[in-house]
Amino acid sequence: MGKASISHRKPVAIGFAVAALLGGAVAVAAPATASPVSASKANAAQAVAAKHQVHTRHLCAAPKHHRMMSCLAEMRTDVTQPHAFAAHAVTAAATPSGYGPSDLLSAYNLPANGGAGQTIAIVDAQDDPNAESDLATYRSQYGLPDCTTANGCFSKVDQTGGSNYPTADSGWAGEISLDLDMVSAIAPQAHIILVEASSANMSDLGTAVNEAVSLGATQVSNSYGGSEDSSDTSADNSYFNHPGVAITVSAGDSAYGAEYPASSQYVTAVGGTSLTKDSSSRGWSESVWSTSSTEGTGSGCSAYEPKPSWQTDTGCSNRTVADVSAVADPATGVAVYDSYQASGWNVYGGTSASSPIIAGVYADAGTAGSSDYPSKYPYLHTSALNDVTTGSNGTCDPAYLCTAEVGYDGPTGLGTPNGLTAFTAG
Repeated sequence: MGKASISHRKPVAIGFAVAALLGGAVAVAAPATASPVSASKANAAQAVAAKHQVHTRHLCAAPKHHRMMSCLAEMRTDVTQPHAFAAHAVTAAATPSGYGPSDLLSAYNLPANGGAGQTIAIVDAQDDPNAESDLATYRSQYGLPDCTTANGCFSKVDQTGGSNYPTADSGWAGEISLDLDMVSAIAPQAHIILVEASSANMSDLGTAVNEAVSLGATQVSNSYGGSEDSSDTSADNSYFNHPGVAITVSAGDSAYGAEYPASSQYVTAVGGTSLTKDSSSRGWSESVWSTSSTEGTGSGCSAYEPKPSWQTDTGCSNRTVADVSAVADPATGVAVYDSYQASGWNVYGGTSASSPIIAGVYADAGTAGSSDYPSKYPYLHTSALNDVTTGSNGTCDPAYLCTAEVGYDGPTGLGTPNGLTAFTAG
């Protein structure tokens, strides 16, 4: 996703030079004087970002039209995979670069065989002709159980539940591979439905969400986003108001600023972190994923969406993004297998990774209450999450909308999974 073409969709971040990106169409607020604490955190965030500078490319182009969405997957272009690769897999001595299932389960304190009895839907645009075979390669590589059409675990449908698949697209195919691999890593016993929308229009993607729910999905992951506008509340009622189903949405990859549908009052908005192994008792540490003023996890205060009753932060009278978070930094990215006009094993990031991860965690936790919006569950169990307290994705007022702090903040929400309690009803 080209940054210049998307920046007009976001609220003005105080202190960032957005005027040039906006072509003078919007007046920029005068820079605010940051407090010593805010300045210190911003400097720390810049230091972290400097350590995570890697070469990446966005798999999908920026939206060209109103109500168009873009996938949020980012691919590392500076990773050389081991020479021991066979046509579809690697040897045990030459595993793919990037975090695999055991890393993610360790980082988030999750069970090894979660997801039994659950059905996770992946909603994306366009077709991935190699989706099932690529999924088989990923699961075989990591010793996960087969998930195929033949054994009833996997199904692929168009947005109305049929087999009239849309036009294939290499960018969205990479997104699909990322999504399928992440739900497999986190919830290997769950069934998977891939619902392919005819286009990246919100109306088609929303139709696909409704189809996923009608087919029995207990969790639905959406790794795409676009600009907010006044029609979002109507789209909410048409596509995302599904009590009893955990609907996760990526918060965005363009740093500070809210995007839709992450800002929907009915979904779990998922921010992104940098995830690093360390010598702590947990064995891992996390900070806000932010590479620059135009790249990093999304966050912010919605311009249109009402605040859910369970969200209690006081610096935003509307819906605040995000709710929770998971790894998204391509520099600490995940291994993904994608062969459709792609090279096979790659390292991917973006909040496209964090949304299916959280959908998988909801699947591990089990079915939601039939009248519940599962996005409220983390707010009932705030101590059962890894609180992320370092890093920033911009400069803003109030500061917590773009800077990590103890407790709730915009970029990482209430934190990252630490077991299943925070994703369980009650």
